[in-house]
Amino acid sequence: MEKSDTLIIFVKNPIPGRVKTRLAKDIGDEKAVWVYKKLLDCTLEAVKPLDVSKSVWYGDELNHDDLWNGSQKHLQHGNDLGERMSNAFRQAFQESNKVCIIGSDCPQLSSEIIENAFRTLKDHDFVIGPAIDGGYYLLGMRSYQPTVFNSIEWSGPEVYTKTIANFNQLNASYKILEELRDVDDLNDINALGLKVP
Repeated sequence: MEKSDTLIIFVKNPIPGRVKTRLAKDIGDEKAVWVYKKLLDCTLEAVKPLDVSKSVWYGDELNHDDLWNGSQKHLQHGNDLGERMSNAFRQAFQESNKVCIIGSDCPQLSSEIIENAFRTLKDHDFVIGPAIDGGYYLLGMRSYQPTVFNSIEWSGPEVYTKTIANFNQLNASYKILEELRDVDDLNDINALGLKVP
């Protein structure tokens, strides 16, 4: 049987005080949850048309009845974000040849960008979509390479540049997608023109 491509989607459970904590300092926990639910809606719209396997990984607990019904559902595990992503990639590669991961806080992400990422993996080892804050909104690979998550401070501003350095250490081919803006704080809300009630 031919292996399908897999899109890993990392989500958080929309619990006050647990999501968008930097944003919550400016607008409060309840409004931060409202924003995060809107971001989940945007993410769903971007991935819905894609002809790939969708694998949703929750940060706190499995939600058996939510937006993501019809997708495979898993619980993230690992000591930091890199370990959690690595574990998700390792599992996805048991059934897939090409795997991409996205988060759920980038309203500019589109189906076209994700489709382009999977196409890129036909002739590149990696694909990455840089975020304005120094992180990335998408990472894709065509074989499981856990060392790309090594030696990275996940809350810092050099996640993207350190990841590129890890690609280079592997002598890997990679393509960089367009830069997009994640929503982390009030500046991002204002820059994107998002309206919060």
